[in-house]
Amino acid sequence: MRAVVFEEFGGPEVLKVQVVEEPHAGPGQVRIKVRAAGVNPIDFKVRRGWTKGFIDPVFPAVPGLEVAGVVDEAGDGAEFAVGDEVVGWSDGGAYAEYAIGGNVARKPAGVSWEQAVGVPVAGETAQRVLDLLGVKSGETILIHGAAGAVGSVAVQLAKAAGLTVVGTASPANHEYLRSLGAVPVEYGEGLLERVRAAAPDGVDAVFDTAGKGGLKESVELRGGTERIVTIADYAAAGELGVTMSGGGGTTESIRSGLEAHLQAATDGKLTPRIAQTFELADAAKAQELSESGHARGKIVLKP
Repeated sequence: MRAVVFEEFGGPEVLKVQVVEEPHAGPGQVRIKVRAAGVNPIDFKVRRGWTKGFIDPVFPAVPGLEVAGVVDEAGDGAEFAVGDEVVGWSDGGAYAEYAIGGNVARKPAGVSWEQAVGVPVAGETAQRVLDLLGVKSGETILIHGAAGAVGSVAVQLAKAAGLTVVGTASPANHEYLRSLGAVPVEYGEGLLERVRAAAPDGVDAVFDTAGKGGLKESVELRGGTERIVTIADYAAAGELGVTMSGGGGTTESIRSGLEAHLQAATDGKLTPRIAQTFELADAAKAQELSESGHARGKIVLKP
């Protein structure tokens, strides 16, 4: 099969499309004919060698956590059968024509492949952090990077929970955030004053999805580090004492959350935004866009 692989740490140029051996489903596993693979910031961080000790790839490595596609091989005791349409996490990489399904759920018929693959990581991450922050109806939350894949899902989940949402984004994304019900503010110099103007009664919680500044101002807004969580700024987490969230939950709870978010997408209550779709051969360009931090939603690869 064709797959994107890298055999050393480095920039996007180390990603190559090669012909490799197909994976096969073992007991309890399914093999998926990939229709869409999600591109996430963790992918370029692994490629650059920034996750050593946390995620250590075995070369040659195939990137990709999220997969959506059709089951074409089922191992003994597998939960899904050949022909089932599924979406979730991959075991062994998703930037390929075939992938082994890890924790997956049935894809609803009314949700596109691209939108489906935009749900697992963004939905799990957004819900996990909102739960960690303990947000409740009537509160105000500040979301940094609100127009990105995780941020836009977090905005929608927070609004559905009855929160007022202030979201940082570039001016080009402000109208989009307004369409989601958020109050947009531009990041950069003067952020503190702009947030105070947008939320004169203060903010009750802060969710940083961007990792590109704003946490110092957030600490000042909150009067400390309580109820501030980042998923992206490792340095600031260490320097400021802000909580860093990098995952968690049981297989069952993660699957349940995925099913709930897919149902919300089916019902039109959650809309994953697709930034751009790339072919496998353009995986390097897809990761460059991810690394730039300027993607307006989910980046998707299609074999």
